[in-house]
Amino acid sequence: MTETSYRLCEIAEALGAELRGDPETRISGLATLEAAGPDQLSFLANPAYAKHLSDTRAAAVILSPAAAVDRPTNLLLLDNPYLGYARLSHWFDPAPVAPPGIHPSAVVDASATIAVSASIGPNAVIEANVVIGEQVVVGPGCIIGARTSIGPGSIIRPRVTLAHDVVVGQRCHILSGAVIGSDGFGFANEKGQWHRIAQLGRVVLGDDVEVGANTTIDRGALDDTVIGNGVKLDNLIQIAHNVRVGDHTAMAAMVGIAGSTRIGSHCVFGGAAGVAGHLEIANQVHLTGMTLVTGDIREPGVYSSGTSADTNRQWRKNAVRFRQLDTLARRIKELEKKSKG
Repeated sequence: MTETSYRLCEIAEALGAELRGDPETRISGLATLEAAGPDQLSFLANPAYAKHLSDTRAAAVILSPAAAVDRPTNLLLLDNPYLGYARLSHWFDPAPVAPPGIHPSAVVDASATIAVSASIGPNAVIEANVVIGEQVVVGPGCIIGARTSIGPGSIIRPRVTLAHDVVVGQRCHILSGAVIGSDGFGFANEKGQWHRIAQLGRVVLGDDVEVGANTTIDRGALDDTVIGNGVKLDNLIQIAHNVRVGDHTAMAAMVGIAGSTRIGSHCVFGGAAGVAGHLEIANQVHLTGMTLVTGDIREPGVYSSGTSADTNRQWRKNAVRFRQLDTLARRIKELEKKSKG
């Protein structure tokens, strides 16, 4: 058993779960139903994995009351088992805790304001007039540009770049390799030659925002690029200049949002979805994976585009028929006219 362990009754009380079983059972970690050992806790959120319940070795399982019939182990009953697992995962997180203070190798401008409880890692660069709040962690190798502010409780993982005048809210989490506040893709064309446009806006992140590894968020050309409270961005996402993303929207990896588009709140974008520029997306819009949006979406709902994978032979046949759709539609319209005449 690991050094950190908890009684099952302690876990149940913290989660607000109904406990069925031995309250004194010790839990020292989390694992899947298949891999869990006799001192570990597991969970069942997807019914597809219910088949593993009967032979799991887990000391206890978090599941919904509806799934708790005749189970041969300790149970914690929650209406949302996945949320229970998410909350409990932080109890067993092995990530090291950064100590407060400024590492000797960090380069910190004399005009920067850094809270005593903040942690500045090795080789970090803190430029002029930066403001870093209480209990902020700035990891090794980060660059924090001039006049940027980072709110209390935020974590900036190693090798993150925050350009000048970026605003990061409270309790944000920015993963390694992210670049926030880089110049947007703005050029004016004259006689076939491109002339660069200076990007004068900022990037503003609300509270409780998560930005994934190697995700980029461009600064605004004139107005700010704004990411709302509680937004969750996966790895390798591109947010272009002047985009606005509403509160509690989530985007999976490889999503691309072109410039000046406005995304509503509580939206969910599947992996590799793309949204063209200067569009309006309503609240509570769900784009399935690889959906391409080229026009405004005014109503909440689930939207998809593209075709699913098939054998190459069948796909080639369908591609030919797709090119014939307009001709077929015209022929059908003509036949309908003749039938009515």
